[in-house]
Amino acid sequence: MKTLVLILGDQLSRDLSALDGFEPGRDLVLMVEVAEETTYVPHHKQKIAFILAAMRHFAQALREEGLSVDYVALDDPANTGSFSGELARAVARHRPDRVIVTEPGEWRVRRMMDDWAQDLGLPVEIRDDDRFLCSRAEFAAWADGRKSYRMEFFYREMRRRTGLLMEDDGPVGGQWNFDAENRKRLPAGVTPPPRLRFAPDGVTTEVVELVAARFDGHFGDLDGFGWAVTRDDALRALAHFVEQALPRFGDYQDAMAEGEAFLFHALVSPYLNIGLLLPREVCLAAETAYRAGKAPLNAVEGFIRQILGWREYVRGIYWLEMPGYAQTNALDADRPLPWFYWSGETDMNCLASAVADTRRNAYAHHIQRLMVTGNFALLAGIRPAEIEAWYLAVYADAFEWVELPNTHGMAIFADGGLLGSKPYAASGAYIDRMSDYCGPCAYDPKIKTGEGACPFNPLYWDFLIRNRDRLGNNPRMAMPYRNLDRMTPAHVATIRREAAAILDGLDAPAQAKPIKQPDLFG
Repeated sequence: MKTLVLILGDQLSRDLSALDGFEPGRDLVLMVEVAEETTYVPHHKQKIAFILAAMRHFAQALREEGLSVDYVALDDPANTGSFSGELARAVARHRPDRVIVTEPGEWRVRRMMDDWAQDLGLPVEIRDDDRFLCSRAEFAAWADGRKSYRMEFFYREMRRRTGLLMEDDGPVGGQWNFDAENRKRLPAGVTPPPRLRFAPDGVTTEVVELVAARFDGHFGDLDGFGWAVTRDDALRALAHFVEQALPRFGDYQDAMAEGEAFLFHALVSPYLNIGLLLPREVCLAAETAYRAGKAPLNAVEGFIRQILGWREYVRGIYWLEMPGYAQTNALDADRPLPWFYWSGETDMNCLASAVADTRRNAYAHHIQRLMVTGNFALLAGIRPAEIEAWYLAVYADAFEWVELPNTHGMAIFADGGLLGSKPYAASGAYIDRMSDYCGPCAYDPKIKTGEGACPFNPLYWDFLIRNRDRLGNNPRMAMPYRNLDRMTPAHVATIRREAAAILDGLDAPAQAKPIKQPDLFG
């Protein structure tokens, strides 16, 4: 039986389930670059280049192994621009007896796949994606009957199931979570290590040139593109992180520093999310460093928790709750996304720095995403769909299954607490405590209202006031609401007035827009 195996751009793993039982000489791999996937949001130029270059290198590696690969490039004149169109063309070319594909990461692509058997008139087998450590069925079984889905409980179950950082029947070190040790500001004199980057080869250079010409109006810089686009280089990047950055990752994983986009973070999420690295091997690399005495437990546990716990957890939430999950808006947020998310044109140095890092690298670490860009969107009441489309567009590691729960649930609390027990709302004091952004800023986080006040300050209290009916009974919000109740009516009125002025100012047209405002919904 001749089989056509379709491999998507985030499935670049040799042991992909769709390749199980593949017979060279009889079966055929299909890989396609389609315009639909590059433009459904205005993806960062580096993100497009990263995925297309990795796809082309993966196809080349399969051919060198003796597998037949039909590869359709983005600029092929006959390219229909969609998965469904290219699969139909390939079926007409090769006349297979069946199609096999591994389940996709995104709901919209799964909906496409559900129509393929009928449209093509032949069997289409959709296999589970067993690269994850928790299957969709296993997560659904864990979630069944629970009143809330707290990640910590899921994480502990995954530790027991995998044996990672376990000793006898309990956690290594006597506790499951060392997060309390991982909240240090980067001190003066501590310099993060230079990160391993990879010069583009001929294949990648061709892709970068294609992206520069075809996606000139998209957000982001292409200069200095340095992502790994092969499995060998991704493994080198992982080894470099474990040796050079993991030992201090734990202490400073929540720190932010101007001009230090990477700090001690791993930078492996793009490789995990397209399949060049697998979660088990990444976790094992960190655990091995701990057991060899090369990295402390707080760093290794914190890193493993992000992958074994958080990454697996948000994927489970996504598939458990979609498609309705994306439509919730628990706080009735309805403000348009400010232009400075694209341009970086703002006097708030923390936001300008985070957007600048994102523009340069298609990357920002999790505290920049959660407590700067996400926190502002939460406090300002930005429409969930607009801020989610921005996150999906601008980061190299962003695919909807991981981006949507992180943004919708964690950053902006649009799911009403399904994922997180409270909104991650913070004033300027948090940003000042965890970064050096505030020193050169036009605003002062210590000024609460009036001239020079950090906009995060009135926005924070205004957020609490606006949402008291929704959040006032949340036990984890009791302290800020008690503090709010101590304020005089006059001070509350000042907060409301200044917050309104800030929010009204967001809608003012920019003087100069360096790129065309993307139409995210049409």
